[in-house]
Amino acid sequence: MGSANYKKRMTEVLWELLDNVLNTEEPLNALFGSLELLAGLMNCEGGAVWLLDTETQRLVPVVSIGKVQFTDISVENGLGVEGIVTASGQSVVVESTLSGNYPGSIFDEYGLKVQNMLCVPLKSLADTLGCIQLINRRDGAGFSDEEQMLCRQAAALVAFAVEEQGCTVSAGEKKEVLISLRGVTKEFPSGEGVIRVLKGIDLDIYRDEFVVILGESGCGKSTLVNIIAGMDHLTDGTLIIDGKDFSSPTEAELTRFRREYLGFVFQQYNLMPNLTAQENVKYIAELVKDPMRAADAIAKVGLTDRAKNFPSMLSGGQQQRVSIARAIVKNPKIIFADEPTAALDYRTSIEVLEVFEQIVRDRGSTVVMITHNPEIARMANRVIKLRNGRVSSVRVNLRPAQAAELVW
Repeated sequence: MGSANYKKRMTEVLWELLDNVLNTEEPLNALFGSLELLAGLMNCEGGAVWLLDTETQRLVPVVSIGKVQFTDISVENGLGVEGIVTASGQSVVVESTLSGNYPGSIFDEYGLKVQNMLCVPLKSLADTLGCIQLINRRDGAGFSDEEQMLCRQAAALVAFAVEEQGCTVSAGEKKEVLISLRGVTKEFPSGEGVIRVLKGIDLDIYRDEFVVILGESGCGKSTLVNIIAGMDHLTDGTLIIDGKDFSSPTEAELTRFRREYLGFVFQQYNLMPNLTAQENVKYIAELVKDPMRAADAIAKVGLTDRAKNFPSMLSGGQQQRVSIARAIVKNPKIIFADEPTAALDYRTSIEVLEVFEQIVRDRGSTVVMITHNPEIARMANRVIKLRNGRVSSVRVNLRPAQAAELVW
């Protein structure tokens, strides 16, 4: 811990933190980047950044990383480690939870056994804005004086970014969980063994939110969504959707669920070439009990004047908008979109994303979108990042961007 190389790396991390804060226009990205840098340096199992809602005097986690993910909770200022640090403006170091003065942490309630912890306040010149929390060094070591100083310096930089950008949060009312996954794994046979693609997913998706699932190819994004959408079966764990257990559904239950409950938008448009745009939508509408009119769905994606055109007469972006109309005509509670802009150019992608933006705003549907494009993630209410078959981080966009603001 006291080696010259480690101290050099600590100095490098501080400069990276400074660059991260000064050159990131979005304060949430500064929070996220700073937490990842600190947790990576100290090899921590998890962590979170909390901001204080001054109206309710409750703390809200805007970023969390590691095995335990939470963003739709709040804790009272002054209670637990998070509240004590924010209310007092003083750091708390927990070397062992066996010590008698351990005040408890929200991590305890989420099933992560806290072995050691460092929590430092986000202090501006005038106020304490929240705190940064690092949980469980994997090597079991404590936090040295130099590391504590580094975290306090990092917290000061982050507080500057939050205050400079006028970043505020609202504890609000607790959202309703629509989809809940606990311990979800997925294995595929491979030769004489198996490949484990999902390695224990714990995740909640809330009603009426726009979620982006982000990650590199092969990290498990599509597998995760396929399981939630009933197109694949989990190997172990539990999946609850709208209060119903879908961990081991029958084929009849899956068929009914997919038909009446879900809407799908894929990278490939999958339109029937011998049907017009409106007929493609109407065909799906006739499969469900309470659809909207096909003409209304076509109108919502801005294609009334092309309703009688066949797919071959439409551009790629227009065909994708037809596929979106086909998804929403069922009045689904959940819409899944798997790389819906991957085959489109930038301008057409923005047009398609504007349609999703309208769906979330006007219909209140839950939209779950897979993408490898981090710029699209700026639109989401929450961003779920997968890495190597696990949820590596969850962040809340305090000010979701509009589609027209995205640039790549």
